[in-house]
Amino acid sequence: MYAAIWRLLPGPWFVRLLIVLIVVAAILYGLFFFVFPWVSPFINPGEVDLE
Repeated sequence: MYAAIWRLLPGPWFVRLLIVLIVVAAILYGLFFFVFPWVSPFINPGEVDLE
């Protein structure tokens, strides 16, 4: 599957790598600033004691 995605990207390998890094950074940005804050009220870890 990853090989098929890699073949679909345009340009030489360094352009493909740059595109992949930008897409991964955009996904992480979306997760950290939109998805995780939205989900955090629904996740209740409860009482946590470390002794």
